[in-house]
Amino acid sequence: MIDILSQKSCESSQLHLLSLWQSPTILANLCLNGAFGYFMMNLKNTLVALLFFTSLFSFAQETDTTTTAGYISEDLIVYMHTGAGKNYRIMGTVSSGEKVQLTGATKNDYSEIITDKDRTGWIESQHVSTTPGMRYVIADLNEKLASMQENQRQLSAQLDEATKTISSLTSDRSDLQNNIAALNMELTETKSQLKNQDTNIKKQWFFNGAIVLGVGLLLGLILPRLFTKRRASMENWG
Repeated sequence: MIDILSQKSCESSQLHLLSLWQSPTILANLCLNGAFGYFMMNLKNTLVALLFFTSLFSFAQETDTTTTAGYISEDLIVYMHTGAGKNYRIMGTVSSGEKVQLTGATKNDYSEIITDKDRTGWIESQHVSTTPGMRYVIADLNEKLASMQENQRQLSAQLDEATKTISSLTSDRSDLQNNIAALNMELTETKSQLKNQDTNIKKQWFFNGAIVLGVGLLLGLILPRLFTKRRASMENWG
């Protein structure tokens, strides 16, 4: 019984295929419908995969916020793309030697950067370096030179002020030395005057003593004679 049903089913299938082969229009429609269904299925799968990788890439960008300083090469004009490849839209250019921030994301020899205007894009990795360009090196050297010149100016001003202070102290020292010399001369003169006065006083005392002594001697010689004569004359009157 089963063999009979299988045989009938095969015969029915053969008749159906034969009828389709004999009707080209129906067969063409079936082929087109099958190809379209296959195309739509592939397109759906591609869109799903693209959305998945896009969301995954966006999530990776949002979670990784650590950046490092980078510098653009100075020998050419660098174009910034919206994605990691030349097939992505050009957002603009990045100035040579410009300082940017590297997000750390790299793909297809491209690196993601953030400019000083807060624009995020991709450039070829060979055009970015963590070593400062000549523009920043020169600017840094000019800043250091200006700082050194300012320090030198301040030191020169301090030196001039110190020189003026030393000159003023030297002048004051000279004046003090002159005053000391004048005081020493006055002291010497005063000592000399005191010495002369002491000598004069001693001479005066000597002369006074000599006078007193002389007067005393005279009185000692004259008074006895006067008393003797008076006594003698009184005796004569008596």
